[in-house]
Amino acid sequence: MVKRVKTNYPGNYPGIYYREGKRIGGNGIEKIYYIVFKKDGKTYEEKVGRQYMDAMTPARAARIRAERIEGKRLSRKEIREKEKALKEAEQNRWTFTRLWEKYKSSNPGLKGIVTDDNRFQNHIKPILGDKEPKDLLPLDIDRLKINLLKTRAPGTVKNVLELLRRITRFGAKKRLCPGLDFTIEIPKVNNLKTEDLTVDQLNRLLKAIDRSSNIQAANLMKMALFTGLRRGELFRLKWEDIDFDRGFITIKDPKGGQDQKIPLNDETRNLLESHQRSDSPFVFPGRDGRQRTDIKKAVNQIKKSAGLPKDFRPLHGLRHTYASMLASSGQVDMYTLQRLLTHKSPVMTQRYAHLRDEALRKASNLAGDLINKAIKENEIAASKKSGFKTTGFKTMLTLEKKKGKNR
Repeated sequence: MVKRVKTNYPGNYPGIYYREGKRIGGNGIEKIYYIVFKKDGKTYEEKVGRQYMDAMTPARAARIRAERIEGKRLSRKEIREKEKALKEAEQNRWTFTRLWEKYKSSNPGLKGIVTDDNRFQNHIKPILGDKEPKDLLPLDIDRLKINLLKTRAPGTVKNVLELLRRITRFGAKKRLCPGLDFTIEIPKVNNLKTEDLTVDQLNRLLKAIDRSSNIQAANLMKMALFTGLRRGELFRLKWEDIDFDRGFITIKDPKGGQDQKIPLNDETRNLLESHQRSDSPFVFPGRDGRQRTDIKKAVNQIKKSAGLPKDFRPLHGLRHTYASMLASSGQVDMYTLQRLLTHKSPVMTQRYAHLRDEALRKASNLAGDLINKAIKENEIAASKKSGFKTTGFKTMLTLEKKKGKNR
């Protein structure tokens, strides 16, 4: 063992010693300082630092020794143990950030995970990321709502709070952490927007589509109008999903959950048969043949060329137009429309019910008009047959009564 040497500086430093050892990070030898002191009847010897690596001097070592005796400073060992304990405690803390990472790894193929991650990173993590669910207060939720409503739509607030609630429930269900001791109230948002086009607007749009040089965008918009498929369903559509022989399109992983099949109508068949194929398995591929993720710029150019309203969403709006046309025809019942739109429940389909009811009302009124027309034609025929020029059923009855009186 290397001999311990007492410091021999002017003024002396009692209880300060050093041993010499190989210098770390350089050549030569350096001093390694120790302090020796008594406390509560027990003698302690502790290493306090190296001459060069820690910039340790006898004077600094003496201050450390005084602080240790007074209980104002922890030993190096105690500091290491404290840091270790804090690290272990941090590892056992299930913060919202840690819960979210665990949630993602547990649900790798979950639909909408990218959108949810953006919501978490932008809105939840900056405010609540380092908190645990047990630390959350109703006041925290109120603050989150208020901050979001300053710049975001009510629908965004609803989605963010729903995600926060889902994360806390996931942690409690997996027994990673305690759940909340209060309920996160999700605000109700009436954001159901049913978009439709007039006959004139639709004609202008079809002409703009035919004029467009972007075949992918043009055919995507036609497909949305002919089939009512959602934007994501069109992007995921593969050639293997189209059964030309049996006349069906398979919609894989739709919003409703299970795979669905819809009929391949004649307009869609003609469109797909003339649509240029590539080496990609996707019908409307993106860059390098991969699945498309966006086409906003191209479809918006077509929308602008057609002079459509600014708030009309080119692809989703055409899905609404498809549904509205079927419903207003009066020839499609709500159950059939629900199946064609692949709605999981009839609730979403009911937004089009008034269009169908209006069509039925018009049909009913038409039946009344036809009956009235037939009655009038019969009245005219009867009046001619009896030799009267008067053309009303009531007039004929009045004249007959007068004849009887004269007799």
